[in-house]
Amino acid sequence: MRFSQAEKMEIIRLVEGSSLPVKQTLREMDVPRSSFYRWYRRYLDYGYDGLASQPPHARRFWNKIPESEKKHIVSEAKQMPELTPRELAWHITDSQGAFISESSVYRILRDYDLVASPAYIVLTAADEYRHKTKRVHQLWQTDFTYFKIIGWGWYYLSTILDDYSRYIIAWLLTSTMSAEDVKNTLDLAITKTGITGVKVRHRPRLLSDNGPCYLAGDLKQYLDQHGIRHTRGKPYHPMTQGKIERYVNGGVSAGQLAV
Repeated sequence: MRFSQAEKMEIIRLVEGSSLPVKQTLREMDVPRSSFYRWYRRYLDYGYDGLASQPPHARRFWNKIPESEKKHIVSEAKQMPELTPRELAWHITDSQGAFISESSVYRILRDYDLVASPAYIVLTAADEYRHKTKRVHQLWQTDFTYFKIIGWGWYYLSTILDDYSRYIIAWLLTSTMSAEDVKNTLDLAITKTGITGVKVRHRPRLLSDNGPCYLAGDLKQYLDQHGIRHTRGKPYHPMTQGKIERYVNGGVSAGQLAV
């Protein structure tokens, strides 16, 4: 069975967060260990781009970034020297609608001698989300997880959880994992809570990981229209979304691996 780029990413996230041994988790999902570790090495080397069916060689990967774009990134970095490569990548994605990975930004800045610290320092994170919530609907956490139904294939559970109460506000089972699915789940949450029907001082903030569906421009426009701010967790660091990760890997995963 061939897995798409997004499916490989979700399998990696599931294995990283599972309380089961890697071998058992992969066996339950019918994923060969050799394939998984090959994907994982590419993911560590190239990030999400490395999970494509034909991952680009490093030299060819760099040729895909035009020199004019590199110079633009360098110019942005010089104007905002306080931003880390990760923050600069987010700024470009959010403000200019053009996605570029943190690793690409880091390599460009490194080649122009604009960073001196090793890349892994950029990826450090606290053990939990540091801004504690004080009321309901202050922060919503969202995530996807997988269900493999024998004879049917993969299905995806999109969930929105209130950080303060830990209440599951909305969920949606889909056959894809796209920005449209995220928006549909948010529609359910907004309708259920009625936050658009009353005058409130602050709309909820949305906390997600860095999956492609959460980086999409369509989702950003949707959130802007509804006055919902968006925070993304540190890469490779699921503890940022500890509450929903525990829900996904606890209450759901036991059933997921048995489906």
